[in-house]
Amino acid sequence: MNIFKQFIKSIYSPKDIALFRFQGIGKTILYVFFLTLISVLPAIIYFSTALTTGIDTAEKILTNESPDFSIKNGQLSAKTDVPVIINRENFTIIIDPTGTMTETDVENEGNAFALLKDEFVLTAAGRTDTSPYSMFEGLTKDEMLKFIDTIAGVKGVIIPVVSLLIYLFSSAASFIEVSILALIGLVLKNLLGRKLNYRQLWRMAAYSETLPTLFFTIMAAIKTTVPNSALINWFVVIIVLYLAIKEIPRPKTIKRDAP
Repeated sequence: MNIFKQFIKSIYSPKDIALFRFQGIGKTILYVFFLTLISVLPAIIYFSTALTTGIDTAEKILTNESPDFSIKNGQLSAKTDVPVIINRENFTIIIDPTGTMTETDVENEGNAFALLKDEFVLTAAGRTDTSPYSMFEGLTKDEMLKFIDTIAGVKGVIIPVVSLLIYLFSSAASFIEVSILALIGLVLKNLLGRKLNYRQLWRMAAYSETLPTLFFTIMAAIKTTVPNSALINWFVVIIVLYLAIKEIPRPKTIKRDAP
């Protein structure tokens, strides 16, 4: 059975998940990488779109609408007494030398680029990166425009590199989660009286991740936040693994003749 058929069957069939315990470990590892790729696709797409849109929008706004600013002694100074907030095409640029706004305020804007009093903040595709101004000492508006031009020139490298990093970190997290779930499976198989070893449970745990992975990928694709997503994820995968273990026949007991 190919990996795509396994994916479909793992969505709804604990019985098939139970049968997958006999396959090679290499194929199961490949399946975990496949599931991880599906789960990170929305984040990669949103990051790529946000970066491309953000660069174009930031350049236009800095050129035409933002006040002059500079960074000296690790702090932002600008020709404004209030925070400047400019919204364009689902992207926000914030210039705040007053110290009024915080990193949380920037996160609430969605895709945003912010020069705050003491730090630089970038939020895109649900990720937030901050940096102190120690790296930008002496930066001015004109130099920022040159920097944006440089970023625009290398975005063809930035997007693949960041996408790969997202995928690798997510893959590592997926393998850790599957390994923990397999340990929980050891408890479940004892409760249900089934004969399984850790390697078999690891394979089953990997396929038990399919349903919640698909659900949360769809939610991410439509930009819908799921409250308590981590608890829901663990609850669902444990239930699916429980049902898969339950599909395995109990060991036959040997009846001995009475002496």
